[in-house]
Formats: sequence, C-alpha cells, structure tokens
Amino acid sequence: MDPQTMTKHDEPRLARLTANHLPQALLLSQQMGWLYRLEDWQFAHGLGEGFALELGERLIGTAMGWHYGDDFASVGMIIVDNEFQGFGYGALLFDALLEGAGSRSVILNATREGLNLYKRRGFVQIGETHQHQSVPPVSAEPLDSRVQQANPADLPLITRLDEEALGMPRTALLASLAHCARFTVIREGEAIKAYAASRPFGRGYVIGPVVAENLDDACALIEHGIRQLPGSFVRVDTTSDTGLSPWLTARGLEQVGTEAFMVRGTSPHAAGPSRKFALCSQSLG
Repeated sequence: MDPQTMTKHDEPRLARLTANHLPQALLLSQQMGWLYRLEDWQFAHGLGEGFALELGERLIGTAMGWHYGDDFASVGMIIVDNEFQGFGYGALLFDALLEGAGSRSVILNATREGLNLYKRRGFVQIGETHQHQSVPPVSAEPLDSRVQQANPADLPLITRLDEEALGMPRTALLASLAHCARFTVIREGEAIKAYAASRPFGRGYVIGPVVAENLDDACALIEHGIRQLPGSFVRVDTTSDTGLSPWLTARGLEQVGTEAFMVRGTSPHAAGPSRKFALCSQSLG
C-alpha cells in the first residue's frame, strides 16, 4: 500500500507489541541491516514494554522501552518500515515510549536517522557508543588467573555490583541473563570486584555487560570471554569515556559504528568505584 494514497480508514494503528508481532519485527530489523535473531527480540521483549504500528495484519513499526526502577528507563529497537518513513510514524512510536516512561530520566543510543527527533524531544548527547566486532585472532598471551567462572550463588553480588556501577537497578535484566549467558568474575576475598557476561547474539556472541573498577580488569574479563569462543564472531559495545575502544581495536575487534549516547533528564551515576565498560546491548544499556 502506498502511504500517500491511504485514507483515514487505512491509517496505521498503535498497539502493544506482543510476542505474536516478533516474527514480523525480526523482518523489520533485517530490513535495517540489524543482524538480530528471533531469540534476541524475545529476550528484549520479555524484559520491557513495546509498541507496534499495525496496518491491517502488517507490522510497519516497533519501539521498545525498559524501566530500571522509579528513576530511569532506556528505549530502543525503534524501527519504521522503509516504505512508511517520512510520515511521522517514528515520532508517534517514540512519544508512546516517553509517555510510558513517565517522570523517569530516559537514556538511548541514537541512530543517525533518529537524532533530530530525539533532540526535538529534549534529549542531549552526553557521549558516544562504539560498536566493535569481528572474529578475533588467536592469542598466545597468558590469561589473567584472577578471572573465574561465576557460580549461581554469585548472582546477588553481581546484581548489587551492577547497580552500584550504573546507578540504577537492573535486577530483572541480570536474572534473565543468568538463564542464557556465561558469567565470569574477578574476586577479592569474598567480594566480587568485576564481572562480565557473554551470550549468543546476532551473528555470533556479545560480551557485555562488563563492569570493573579499571581498564585492566575489564580487558582481562573480555579476553577470557574471547578465549571461550574460539573462531566465533564476537561483538562488544562500549562508550568513548571508558578508554576500551583502543584495546578492542588492537585485539582485532574492528570499530564498525558510532552512535550518540543521549539522555533526557538526569544521567545515572555510579555509587561506587566500579563502572560499566561494555553494554548488554545498545537498546538495553
């Protein structure tokens, strides 16, 4: 259907994004060149709320948001079918997300196409997110012996460390990751000082989140993750302020994209010495 010839009876309808929409949502993300799997959509959908733009039985747009406590939210997976772009449908979806977020501060990683819309809605850029990916080359360097596999009893400690490092609670996200990701940690006595998660995603695997007190510990965790995935395609997303990008590039993980990291409201701040070095995903943060 040509959007320019639609009547008011043909206008798209805004609805809640349900599990039944996800196979079509996958096709929309493929149209964008995003190499998601259906499982990646299901993971994100299970943690948040979303909106669908329907034209009859056809899905022509998506948007998703995730609430982290009473003060923060992230938004992403905002897609409008190429055939229907330029008619304000992206703004319609995005405004529904913002209404759902209420008074929460909202963070996002902006594509070039959405940047102007986000600025008009009061978002300001506070940094950059760098996407690194490749099949990393084999390394003969010794692994850091401090890095250990986590055990199930570590999850509450990992969750607490994550909240301190990010300044917002992500209990549901960490609980869901526990079912599909491999966690590694660096301990100091009984305390966990750093952690990383790796899981299947897109073309291969993503390593993230990664939380640590310093760059050396973050690199040690990521290197351990890479060694556990020999010959696999690996992706790591980091922000420019971490200083991790040069190490990732030197390790053979090419930087293939840069997005604007934006916020509307107050930025979350770490409550302790640790901080986030790698994202879970660009949508989930």
